[in-house]
Amino acid sequence: MSTFDALREQLLDAAEAFSGGGDALSGILSGMVDDVDRMLGEKLEIFPVCHHSPASALAMTRRLRDKRPKVVYLELCEDLQPLLSELRNCRLPVALQAFATRLDGFPAGSGPLSVVAPVTEASAEYQAIAYALDTPGVELVLVDRSVDHVFQWLPREPADAGPGTAPDGRTSPASPASPTPSGAAASPAGGPVGEADDGQDEEAALHGDAVGVEIGDLRPGFAELEAYLLHHGKVRHWSEWWDQYVEQPLAGADHDTYRQAMALVGSLFRRLRPSSGDRLAVDEERERYMWTRIREHLAASGADPAECLYVCGAFHAVSRVAEFGLESAAPPYTVTPRTATQWLYGLIPSSHSAIEAQFGLAQGSVSIAAATWAKATARGGVTPYRLAGQQGGRARSGRTGKTGKTGKNGNPVTPEPAPDRLSGFLAAPPALDGLDEDELRGWCVDIVRLARRNGYLASTADAIAVFETSILLAGVRGRARPTPYDFADAAVTCIEKDAVPGRRDVRRLCEILLGGDRVGVVGYEALPPLARDVYDRLEPLGIDLGRRTQQRVLLDLTANPELRPCSDLLWMLRYLLPDDAVRPIMGARRLGERPIQESWDLAIGRHQRSIVELGYEGVTVEQVLEQRLRRKVRDPRATAGTALEAVEDAILYLGGGRFADELGARAVELLAAERTVDDAPEVLRRIRRLLAHYRATGPGLPAWCEAFVTAGYAHYCTLLPSAFADDTGVRQVGAMLGFLFSMEGLALSLGCDRTQLELAVRQSHPEAPAKVALLWAAETQLGLLPRDELRARCDGLLDNPLVVPAFPLYLSGFVQALDPVPGLAPFVVEALSKAFARLPDPVLLPWLPTLITTLRRNVPELVPVLVREAGRTFPGGLAELDGWTPPWERPAAPARAVRAAPAPSGPVTGLLARHPAACDAVAGLLGCPADWPEPPAGGAPDAGEERVRALLGRYPATAGAVAALLGG
Repeated sequence: MSTFDALREQLLDAAEAFSGGGDALSGILSGMVDDVDRMLGEKLEIFPVCHHSPASALAMTRRLRDKRPKVVYLELCEDLQPLLSELRNCRLPVALQAFATRLDGFPAGSGPLSVVAPVTEASAEYQAIAYALDTPGVELVLVDRSVDHVFQWLPREPADAGPGTAPDGRTSPASPASPTPSGAAASPAGGPVGEADDGQDEEAALHGDAVGVEIGDLRPGFAELEAYLLHHGKVRHWSEWWDQYVEQPLAGADHDTYRQAMALVGSLFRRLRPSSGDRLAVDEERERYMWTRIREHLAASGADPAECLYVCGAFHAVSRVAEFGLESAAPPYTVTPRTATQWLYGLIPSSHSAIEAQFGLAQGSVSIAAATWAKATARGGVTPYRLAGQQGGRARSGRTGKTGKTGKNGNPVTPEPAPDRLSGFLAAPPALDGLDEDELRGWCVDIVRLARRNGYLASTADAIAVFETSILLAGVRGRARPTPYDFADAAVTCIEKDAVPGRRDVRRLCEILLGGDRVGVVGYEALPPLARDVYDRLEPLGIDLGRRTQQRVLLDLTANPELRPCSDLLWMLRYLLPDDAVRPIMGARRLGERPIQESWDLAIGRHQRSIVELGYEGVTVEQVLEQRLRRKVRDPRATAGTALEAVEDAILYLGGGRFADELGARAVELLAAERTVDDAPEVLRRIRRLLAHYRATGPGLPAWCEAFVTAGYAHYCTLLPSAFADDTGVRQVGAMLGFLFSMEGLALSLGCDRTQLELAVRQSHPEAPAKVALLWAAETQLGLLPRDELRARCDGLLDNPLVVPAFPLYLSGFVQALDPVPGLAPFVVEALSKAFARLPDPVLLPWLPTLITTLRRNVPELVPVLVREAGRTFPGGLAELDGWTPPWERPAAPARAVRAAPAPSGPVTGLLARHPAACDAVAGLLGCPADWPEPPAGGAPDAGEERVRALLGRYPATAGAVAALLGG
């Protein structure tokens, strides 16, 4: 005979009356009773909980003090257990995190993967953890699947699917399971919840894009049931419904009533969940996993199940899998192996807003739960457990209080079967608290005070209105006592009348009043080595790095040179952390610059999570930065421009050296492998800057720079004809020419052939006007097109009415050519001046907007060069303008008579003229004509010639060497 036979009969009679004998409703109601009966009959005590539930935390604390279990099995990822002891070094809320960047066994491109499990003081799991860790002889065992299995079991969804949920009903991030963006909330049914305000506060993003796991997610399995409950419960969101109909009735319930009622709720949501979904299959797989781990531990340790406690979500407490229970006859469950992915573990700060955003809870619900927990514990009914040394509150000993009942031999007495508490709990109305006028009055006065501070025109009349409206709303909703949700609605109605004058609205002010968005802090001892190293190295700054407010720091590097290492570290953190974590106000780090003073805005404490995650990548900041730069240049999408940027960063932050040479060698490889020139402007800009740096700081260029110049010269010469012909942008073609002409001297000295460039220019046949202008500029630079012919071509363009509308494009090409051919600036000014002088107004006025937009779009950085040249060309004053003549219209100066060069004379000339064979041979070898003057009259050698002959006679080896060279 079952304990719940009477209740089962009542529910079946109700189903008969309600549905007229339908089997579906009867099966659901009787099945719920069977689930509760099955859970209570299990030899191992199962304690069902709900996440962030003050009622669950209170019931857990009472049960731990009464039972004093020796083993606590907790539904949490088993590989997170080593982190639990570090909680005593933190201020809650914090989150246990597992992080992986180097994946092995997961789809490519799915990383990094991150899992977080938030912990708050007002949670049953924290009470169990604190009890187990601070009570001698108690063992805590985490039995849920590992974080590796969390991602293994995520249901695979197509890329165009809607928001997905993680195994615990959470939104999955951009991971192998779903491309859902971080921060979005999803209901268990897969639809948006609409409770969390993602833009309310930056603290909502503390968890990043991690997948959240936590004990006890209780929520309807489909949206229709949730909407029905919200409508008939006269509430706006699920968190308020749960607080009204579950939390408050169970807050003061005894142990048996709490267990049976929570199991009944879990069974209801389980049986009403669609059985065809992936989520139910994952939940059942987790339940098999957990029961397998429990049986394995009991077999290995020999613990008595009567002295153990299994803490899990109410949904899993009424599991119907075959592996349920210690006496299950199901075949052994095989745990799938983990992948070869290396997981890193740590603690990161969390906050109430982050938990609400992660798990789709109503904004402010976790803060309200924390306030409810604080009020319940302050009444003296229960003393919660707190880890010894825990930050953020008064330490409470876990060894005091009532102990469990024991027999004569000291062993626990086996409890008798629990009586039926459900029948009375479901039949009787909940005991309603009376109106606490002092509490409500204090809320009303404080919210008016906060509203005034934030710009609202609130008064005492508004406080009275909020008080009366709160009572009215509670009565309309069937409540004897206004809840914090009723109070918040009343405050919004009475105070926020038409607009929000400041940054915070009234609902946000109510959250602050009722508990605020508490943010956790990871203690120094619990930080990874990198984070501790950062804190130690920034200690000379003399600021509190744990503060979450922004702090201004001034570094005088001349007066205090010992602060230069702090400056170097801040610049590296600026590169690695989010933009608002470390922000320079004064000072810059560029090649060739060393600031003497710097000013910084630091928010290190606000971005502690980012620093902790840096610790997963290395031991020091320098190591992480080196790894980031190396991955950057080895990325399949890396280009020569990104590699040069990495070289520059290595010089700025790591001092260059061999590591910069390694990155530079990679830049040479990437440049040679590129088949497009889209990156040419960035390549040109960065290689120029690097060459200038090396020339200014060292005796010579590194080998990779010389290799880059020679490879780039050959590469761009090869691609130049095709770039002129295809749809490559004018900016890219101009950058190619800039590289070829500006690096030409260095490239030729390194063995390149200028003929290759000439052939590339001759083979180019562009059609676009801007590219045609670029080609003409290149030909002028190479001497293939005289300046007079170039001027004639431009004059022909202006004289042709069919080409005049496209003339701005030609000008854009000429301006673009100012980078590779800077000597062309006077000609561009001349061409533009002729256009303004010759074109009539009906043509010029519609033509000007096209010219301006073309120059602004294509060559904004070169227009100042053109303006400076125009300033040198045109007169500086208005009075000089009347008599001024443009240089290109001035008559050419008469050619000066060239004085005939005197005939060469001297002893050497005479000697060579008398014996011209050697010089004729050299001239023939060089391809020059041999034209000799007539020898001096008389043919007699002078004294100088005699001395030369005598010198050659004494040293014939020189003449013999020349003769041998010429083959004589």
